[in-house]
Amino acid sequence: MVTNAQITNQTPYLRVSRDFSEEIQDLCIDVSKAYIDTANAVNARTIGIYPTNKSVITGNSYYLTSKRQQTSRKVFTFTTTAAITHGIFVSDMSYFINCFGSFTDGVNAYGLFFSSSVAIAGQITFYVTPTQIIFVTGAGAPTLTSGSIVLEFLSNP
Repeated sequence: MVTNAQITNQTPYLRVSRDFSEEIQDLCIDVSKAYIDTANAVNARTIGIYPTNKSVITGNSYYLTSKRQQTSRKVFTFTTTAAITHGIFVSDMSYFINCFGSFTDGVNAYGLFFSSSVAIAGQITFYVTPTQIIFVTGAGAPTLTSGSIVLEFLSNP
């Protein structure tokens, strides 16, 4: 049996109805509580904003230590496999949490994998250095004409 104390991901819940007091002092307290409940529920959700070349807070929280850390997201577009300077200051490269992308050859769309510095036949992959996004093109990979990469990373602890 699993108890609430064992569940880490308790989903924020926002009530669909609420009774408010008719007394003005109690009404003020009820409205303040309602606002806090709404703000907490909204802020616990992932923020779906993907601006190009600008960092945005994602709303995701990580607890790799006892301290809460939020992730930020940055999107890059490209038309070649030349290295991209990402401009993200990270003190530890393990803080890149979620990295993905896609590209087209002008006809078809393909997934772009966050991988290693070793080429994979038929694939274009990428890895991240402290300053750049580096592409690795395997033999027989489609010719890239344009694409985008999303990097999600932890804020400095």
